[in-house]
This record gives sequence, C-alpha cells and structure tokens, in this order.
Amino acid sequence: MASKEVSTMIKQGFIADPTFSFSSRTTPSPISYSRVCSPSSSPPFPSSVSPASPSSSSIEIAQTPTRPTHSHPTLLEMMSEEQHRESRSLEEARKKPQARIARILSEFKQMCCATNMGVGSGDVRLTVVGRDGHKVIIDVHRTVLVEKSRYFAQKLCQRKERGVSHTIEISECDDVGDYVETVVLMYCDDLKKRLIGEDVKKVLALLKVCASLIFDEGITSCLEYLEAVPWSDEEEEEVIGVLAKHEFHDSMAGILQRVACEPSTSARVDDIFGRLLTGVLQAKDDKARREMKNLISRLFREDASDNEDGHHVSKDTLYSLCHRCLSSLVLCLSEAMCIDESKKDRVALMSEIAREADNLQWMVDILINKKMGDEFVKLWADQKELATLHSKVPTMFRHEISKITAVLCIAIGRGHVLVPKDARFELLSTWLEALYEDFGWMRRASRSVDKKLVEEGLSQTILTLSLRQQQSILLNWFDRFLNKGDDCPNIQRAFEIWWRRAFIRQSVVEQDNLSCK
Repeated sequence: MASKEVSTMIKQGFIADPTFSFSSRTTPSPISYSRVCSPSSSPPFPSSVSPASPSSSSIEIAQTPTRPTHSHPTLLEMMSEEQHRESRSLEEARKKPQARIARILSEFKQMCCATNMGVGSGDVRLTVVGRDGHKVIIDVHRTVLVEKSRYFAQKLCQRKERGVSHTIEISECDDVGDYVETVVLMYCDDLKKRLIGEDVKKVLALLKVCASLIFDEGITSCLEYLEAVPWSDEEEEEVIGVLAKHEFHDSMAGILQRVACEPSTSARVDDIFGRLLTGVLQAKDDKARREMKNLISRLFREDASDNEDGHHVSKDTLYSLCHRCLSSLVLCLSEAMCIDESKKDRVALMSEIAREADNLQWMVDILINKKMGDEFVKLWADQKELATLHSKVPTMFRHEISKITAVLCIAIGRGHVLVPKDARFELLSTWLEALYEDFGWMRRASRSVDKKLVEEGLSQTILTLSLRQQQSILLNWFDRFLNKGDDCPNIQRAFEIWWRRAFIRQSVVEQDNLSCK
C-alpha cells in the first residue's frame, strides 16, 4: 500500500524518482569531477580510482557524477512558485499606496517650507486610518484646517487655546491616500492648476473626500475640472453616479448639461428623428448613407432595449416616410417601362430603383423592431399598381423590391408582426408571384439575402393560413419548383406539413367522428 502511495507521489511530481538519483558513496566530489573535465589535468581519473576495464564500463556509467535534472518542474515546485508570485504581487500592491503617500508628504514638506510654516510645527496631529487598518499620522496646522474645512472647523471649535496640540482621527477611510492628499490640497494656492493632468477617476475620488470634509474650495475646483475635461464612457457613468449621490452647488448643473438637456416636448423630439431619417433617405453619397443607416438602426435598437420610457420617433413620422419611398418606387418603375436602351440610362435607373427599395426595406426594419409593422403589411398588400408595374419591368431592375416581401414574410413567420389572416393572404396574393420570379436574381445578386431564412419565413407564413389557402398556394408552388429548381424558393417542408394536415390528420379526425357516432 505504501509503495503505491509513493508511486503516485512520484507520478504527480511531489517527489523525484529515485532511479535518477545517485548515492553519496558512489558520486565523486565536485573537486574530482572538475579534475576529470579539465583539459589540463593529465590523469583522466583521480589517483585513488583505476581506469575502468571494458567489462566494467556499464557500472562506471551508472556512477557518472551527474546531478539529477528534470526537464519539467514538479507540481510542488510549481505550487511554490505560484505562492511566491502571489506574495510578490501583494507586496507590490502594498508598496504602491505607500509610495504615493510618501510622494504626497514630500510635496507637503515643500509647501510648508515655501510658506514658512515648517514641517513638524503643526499644532494638530491628524491620524487617518483606512478600512484595512493602514494608518498615516501627519502634523498639520489648525489655522489652515479651520479656514479651509467646515468639518475641521466644527471639530476644533471647542479647542481655541493657542499653543496647545490637538488630536483628530478620521477612521474607516476608503483610501488613506485620498484623505491625506485632500488635506495637503488645503495648503495649495492654486487648486485648479494643481489638478491639471490628473485623470477623471482620481479627481472624482478627491471630490468625494472634499465633500466629506466640507472643503468648499476643493469641491469647486474638482467640479470645474470635471466640467472642462472630456470623459470616456466609463468615466461618464462614474461622474453621473458621484454627482447623483452628493448635493453640490450650481457648478454641478454646468457639468450635467453635457449629458442632460432641457425638457423637450414629444413633437420636438419627433421632428429631430424625422429630420435624421429623411437625411439618410435623401443622402447623395451611398457609402455615407449605408454607414448612417447602420448607426441609426443600432441606436434605435439600443433605445428600445435600454429605455422603455424614452423618446421615440412617432408612428406617423415613420409611415409618412414609407409613403414617400413608395411614391418614389412607383415613379422609378414607370420610367423603367420606357427606358432608353443606352447602357448609361439603364445602369442609372437600376441604381435608383435599388436605392429606393433599400430605403423602404430599412424603414420596414425599423417598423418591425419598434413593433409597428402590422399596418405596413396591409399597406404593402394594397400596392396593386406597384405590383403591376413590377411584373412589366425586367427582373434585373426590379428584384430588389421583392426583398421587402421577403422581410415581411420572415417577420410574420417569426411572430414579430401580428396581422389578421386576410391580410396575410392578401400579401401573398399580391406579391408571392413576384417573389417567385425574382428569387433567382435575389439569391445571386445580393449578398444580404439568406436563402434559408427567406424560405423558412415564407413557409411559416403560408402555414398560418387556412388549409384551403395553403393548398392553393402550395400546389401552385409544386408545379413551379419542378420547372425552376433553385431559382424558386424551396418550401417543401411547408408542403410536407400541409400534406399531413390535409390527408393524414384529416383521416384520423374523420375516424374519430365516426367512432363517436
């Protein structure tokens, strides 16, 4: 049993394997070893040892004076090294605040010398104790404390005897260095200049101490600093959090103007949103338009998830922009029917149609994300004139428009848009044929089209209809798919479900009804 435990400890690296060690009896001394290795020594072995004969070579090899070495450290060694690293890290963490306090006290000494106060001549012994028990004792001057801090003035108001030393202790400090530095700041002639170059977190820490010591000049200087410097996103959250917890004077209002505006009416906010959306729709630079579309869409999503009670663009504004896009599409398709055969005109018109279709699709995405897309399904289903024009225009011009139908089917199939059955059937009656015709072009010409996603959305939308409507649509698809193949959406999954509903489950229901009779 003991041998098994020893074997286990050897495998885990707690002890070294004895087969790789040598006894002290057979291992030569370091001096003898150096003599063997030294090229200047004439005999290759010590005089007390005879050269090995061939028959004893294996024995001499086993007695080679080599210290056992390991290519990898043992587990015990690794654990010990980890403990050393942790100890060094803790020691360094302890040294940093100590070094900072030493630097602060050095500055304090210089200030006292410059003002002829003299270090150690203070009549108040201030003790600052941290939550971790770390303590700093500093001799300061009563006149400075009483003049600068209402907290210290209150503490010392009962001790007016001159030449008498007083003792004050501040306990349970979050950071001893911040308190010591704040006291030293009371000796500064120009606090604002003193804070230049400090980071925001440091000034926030000093601000909190100034507030606890009621150091008004320090509070004002910290607030003026925070108002003047830029903040990162993380710093902004901390600034707002600190200001929310403390009641400061009017300087705080100037800081908060950076992140809070005056109360605005909903109409004013809606005008701003409408202006931004209109600017994107009418943008002349395509690259800038794409970038701003992505930006505004992301901001709208963040607003919807993070701020349920925040300001929102109104439904009327969004739908007025949709009607504008629809009018532009009708105009573009009308021009496409009588387009000149010149290549330049064809390319320009294709680009314009694609742009207007993309604008409308963007508006539809916003409506769906804001849960306002139900009315657009009905609006799109009613576009009979546009659908008629669409059927008379070459596919290369019009296929971008069918992406709008695909987006609506995906939203309906996912349950993100809730509309009555008649509206769903009307949507497919108006635009399904166009989607079939354009699917091949959509799939090949647009990287943004996910074939599987469109097929799944279309399948689910069809399956929300009545069984008779499903049958009408899917039998028509069956014939088309056999002739078009990959250029037609593959919705055979919907076909299978319809088949089971129509023939297998219906038979079961009829048998159950007969058995009940």
